[in-house]
Amino acid sequence: MFRVALQTRVRSIHSVTDQIPESAGACSRAPRVALTVVLLWASTVVGQQAAVRYADKVVVHKKEHTLELFSNGSAFKKYKIALGTQPIGPKTQQGDHKTPEGTYTIDRRNPHSHFYRALHISYPNAEDRERAQKSGVPAGGDIMIHGLPNGFGWLPSAHRLKDWTDGCIAVTDEEMDEIWRLVPDGTSIEIQP
Repeated sequence: MFRVALQTRVRSIHSVTDQIPESAGACSRAPRVALTVVLLWASTVVGQQAAVRYADKVVVHKKEHTLELFSNGSAFKKYKIALGTQPIGPKTQQGDHKTPEGTYTIDRRNPHSHFYRALHISYPNAEDRERAQKSGVPAGGDIMIHGLPNGFGWLPSAHRLKDWTDGCIAVTDEEMDEIWRLVPDGTSIEIQP
């Protein structure tokens, strides 16, 4: 969108500067030189904007305590994470302190969470609800990727020394800022054992 607008503007400016006669002298050609410099700068900015990669898939490896961002089938970012206090096995019911396993979607975000920013994971899916219903227990919910509890941003990666969430996936606040920017709503998330 920006590139099209820039090309339209360039054509418009060229139509004006092309009318400056060569006989007008070097001073009259100054706008064309300035325009060339601006266009070179703008094309560099557009190129840099195009280079930003956004995730089309998130993969969590619970055993390795990692979260990876993928774009077009290749991983481009990897983070160490903390999980629920009972990290082994899939979440089966509310209050079991387990991080779910399966395929979900990042379906919304909360900038005003009790933790530093939160991306909501669409747990429970149909399989999770059916399993919980057969067991006669509530499936639970409110599973998020989030930063540290508000006010604890000073505690960097030490929070990963022990799994501490109620089933969520936690990263540092700085990492959460990056994930927040790179993972749009609607992104698939696969949580593996």
